[in-house]
Amino acid sequence: MSNLYGVLTHLSCSLCGKTYDWNQLLNTCECGKPLLAQYDLSPATLARESLKGREPTMWRYREVLPPCEPISLGEGFTPLHHAPKLGERWYVKDEGLNPTASFKARGMSVAVSMAKHLGIRTVAAPSAGNAAGAMSAYAAKAGMDAHVFMPKDTPRAFIVECDYLGAHINLIDGLINVCGAEVRKFIDSHPSSPPIFDLSTLKEPYRAEGKKTMGYEVAEQMDGRLPDVIVYPTGGGTGLVGMWKAFDEMERMGWIGPERPKMVSVQAAGCAPIATAFARGERFADEFPNAYTSASGLRVPKAIADFIMLDLIRASRGTAITVTDEEMIAATREMSSKTGVFAAPEGGATLAAAQKLRDSGFIKPTESVVLFNTGSGLKYLEALAL
Repeated sequence: MSNLYGVLTHLSCSLCGKTYDWNQLLNTCECGKPLLAQYDLSPATLARESLKGREPTMWRYREVLPPCEPISLGEGFTPLHHAPKLGERWYVKDEGLNPTASFKARGMSVAVSMAKHLGIRTVAAPSAGNAAGAMSAYAAKAGMDAHVFMPKDTPRAFIVECDYLGAHINLIDGLINVCGAEVRKFIDSHPSSPPIFDLSTLKEPYRAEGKKTMGYEVAEQMDGRLPDVIVYPTGGGTGLVGMWKAFDEMERMGWIGPERPKMVSVQAAGCAPIATAFARGERFADEFPNAYTSASGLRVPKAIADFIMLDLIRASRGTAITVTDEEMIAATREMSSKTGVFAAPEGGATLAAAQKLRDSGFIKPTESVVLFNTGSGLKYLEALAL
């Protein structure tokens, strides 16, 4: 293995702290909570100056990624656009330019790479759409079988994408949490060696490793600084969890000091478990009843990483906020027409939320703000149609 690969030392439970050997197949801790990858890091591990001339993908940060051969389609290093028509120091990070047209490509690239490294031949996952497409694509490149479980009303673009990428498609009468239960039943009813591996959000350790590269990129693209505020659309929350982890790693390597952006979680008013728990001062979030939103990526009524997100939002002096579907669709049009980025509804949700927070004084006129557009509007034509 190249010496450019980082030293992954172990996996640790995000709640109870129990540690595990990384070089084995694991989903969650014995307590049922997410496992996170831990590295031996120092200022000598990865100097920001050493990145000059490296490949323009997320694998440029290979020293802080797992020691596996990358299964890559060119994901990551997406543009950070200055958006002065939205706010003087506002920026849009356009994840829609990833392979499979969403940020999910980052997580699935690492997760599938590590699954193959550990001998897996078949993967499965529940998805509201984008994760299914990404897993299908990376499994296809890896020569793996992929089984995706999506709600029956998933936008057509995602279903066609998975079909053409060779995945086995299962359309389920229920939301993503019901799809997750069906994945578990499927795996349990199809014992094999090696087993079918569950790549559900934060129910394996490595999707967060791909998502954390968004934090590294923002720091690199802002010349070693972090923004004052990060506004992020939140379903399962891997992006928030991953970026917060990246900031800790960057501090350990001397990239940044202890300063952190205010982390803002944006949810749909019709599906807001994190925002509800935040408002109530709770550490864990109840399942959100009768969840609905036209932004399929935000339709996650229960997230396994609820406590991680709520902890980091509070530690950053951030907040969790909701927007209505009408507000996010209107803001999607505004973001698109004022920046040239054809945003997904989830991206529009960040603009709607940021405008509310600016009006309330939470976001100051002098603060730098990064809005994450997590996917391409091309995948959401039903939701965005006139």
